[in-house]
Parts: sequence; structure tokens; C-alpha cells
Amino acid sequence: MEIEQTPLPGIGLKHEFGTQSGRRVAVVSHRSGRRDLIIYDRDDPDRACEAIQLNDEEADALVELLGAPRIVQRLNALHREIEGLVSLQVTVLPGSPYDGRTLGEARIRTRTGASVVAVVRGSQVHASPTPDFRFAAADVVVVVGDAENTAAAADILADG
Repeated sequence: MEIEQTPLPGIGLKHEFGTQSGRRVAVVSHRSGRRDLIIYDRDDPDRACEAIQLNDEEADALVELLGAPRIVQRLNALHREIEGLVSLQVTVLPGSPYDGRTLGEARIRTRTGASVVAVVRGSQVHASPTPDFRFAAADVVVVVGDAENTAAAADILADG
């Protein structure tokens, strides 16, 4: 899918894409933090027929509704295609040696061969977290690999 990114001077940034049914959809991220979800007229792609302002909580809820199930769908599809592939969801517990530390410090991939593909924090999904991503208690870490290395990754997050 092609997403067009357009800077809006003095406002922020617009991300726009076309749906399979031929509709245009955009999200305008204002510098103030406000987000607008825009649906364009089917017959006039320059005319917005609906614009919905979203506050932080509403935007987070929409991301959760659209994002988390999509990640699970992709993982399930991979499981069907690749024999032996396992995904594991590991909760970072309070008191874990990695509560407050970064993914890079955990060195999960280096130590186990498993990959951290996402972290769910509250209603936000952080897909493909970078090494500077800092874990927090109650994070749900999605780890992918084989049965042995995902279990080893869970042990690292629990015990160090």
C-alpha cells in the first residue's frame, strides 16, 4: 500500500492513502498533537466529506482497534506458512530486571536468536521497537522464533 506524506507548513503532516474500494483516507497530525481523520468524497478526491477530530485517548483507541489485531493476523498467517515458528507474549512484571531498561540492554536477539516484533503498552502497539525502546512494567512483549529461543527470551525478561 502506498502512503503519501505531505508536510503542511504551520500545521503538521498529512498521511494519505487509497482504499481497495477506491476511497481516499487521510490522517492530519497537527503540531499541537491533535489528529484529524479525513474521508474524501468518492467523486471529488479534493473534497473532504467527513473530518473527525481525535484527541489522544481516541487516537490511541483507534490504533489499538486497528493495530493489535492486524499484528496478530500477520503472526497467525506466518505460523501457518512456516512450520516451527512460535510467537509468545511475555508480560514485563514489576521487579523484572528489564523494567525501565532498553531492548538493546536485554540483547534478546543476540542471546537467544528470537526477535521482539512488538510491544503493547496500554492501548498502544509499538511495532518493531528499536534498541533504545525502554521497557516498563505491564508491557506485553511479542517475541517470535522457535519454541526454545522464545522461551529463553521470556526467561531473560523475567530473570535477567
